Amino acid sequence: MFGIIRPCRNRMGAELRSSWLAHLCGMCLSLRDEHGHLARLVTNYDGLLISALVEAQSGLSRRSAGPCALRGMKSADVAIGSGARLAASVSLLLASLKIQDHVDDGDGLAGKAGWAGRAVAQRWAAKGLGTAADLGFDASVMVDSVRRQPLVEAAAGLGSSVLVVTEPTETATGFAVAQTALLAGRTANAEPLREVGRLFGRVAHLIDAAEDLEADRAAGAWNPLAATGTTVDEAHRLCLDAVTGIRLALKDVEFDDSRLVHKLLVHELEESIIRVFGGRQHHPHHHPDQPDDRRTPASPGRGLWAYPRLTYQPRPRGCFEGCGAFLYQCGTCQFCCRDPYPGPWSDKWRNSCDCDCGDCGDCCKCDCCCPCD
Repeated sequence: MFGIIRPCRNRMGAELRSSWLAHLCGMCLSLRDEHGHLARLVTNYDGLLISALVEAQSGLSRRSAGPCALRGMKSADVAIGSGARLAASVSLLLASLKIQDHVDDGDGLAGKAGWAGRAVAQRWAAKGLGTAADLGFDASVMVDSVRRQPLVEAAAGLGSSVLVVTEPTETATGFAVAQTALLAGRTANAEPLREVGRLFGRVAHLIDAAEDLEADRAAGAWNPLAATGTTVDEAHRLCLDAVTGIRLALKDVEFDDSRLVHKLLVHELEESIIRVFGGRQHHPHHHPDQPDDRRTPASPGRGLWAYPRLTYQPRPRGCFEGCGAFLYQCGTCQFCCRDPYPGPWSDKWRNSCDCDCGDCGDCCKCDCCCPCD
């Protein structure tokens, strides 16, 4: 599974967690039924937002599914209908474009087996476009937007706005999210949802750029932040502004039940930003080409908390070493009291649980802090 929104079961609560899994499994089964087992590889956490948005505007549409290994061989109610099919279509299209990009760049597994990667990309693109056409819209708008990305990147340079680089992603995600209003028969929701999708695409692009910055710099690869001279702090600010914009745009959308989409698009998206940016001390003049391994004042590095050390560039641990780090951190209360703390396996900076719901009341209470890694 992949995607920037990775909910924690303890923050979600039983009811929203069950609803979230219904959309995830519904998208996976829709991919299997319409496009074959191989297509299930593109199941991702962010794609289910499409299915959740359709259901939030039009009401529940579920069926009972049989046991699955990923559910511990348990049966479950899963989302069905146009929402799950649209989520599957969007996931296929974006995955095909990503594979084609790897083939063109010659990197990753797809780049090493170019002919196979190209064949898979073309097959998934055709199937995604076919499903979209069955649902009544032309997904070539998304394809054309994403295919402009290399041209936009080639024209960007130092001093350019990073938002110029994120624009194709914003346009594609904005179009996909706006379609949920049309499928649900809520045409008045289309424009605010287009804004929600556009801003979500911006956050996804910036988070991806920030996470890859060190690896891209080491490999000499192109990165939007380094190429445009955008600081990590500026990327963080843009992400926070985008979440505020999403929160405001959602207020203009008429939902039957907005709890899950609000939880995912506001609170869990904020958690994704914290996961990438939140543990670092921010300095307005820090340049993306300058490593920053400073600890924050709230991150003690003495006594029991001297291990594991906080480093700017993560050093992932193996299975057994990670288990040892997990047990040590749990025994020394680092998951709740050390802020930030390093992930036991990933070594990425994590923040202790912060359950401030702001002006949202109790719509998203969480039961406890947990060391989700």
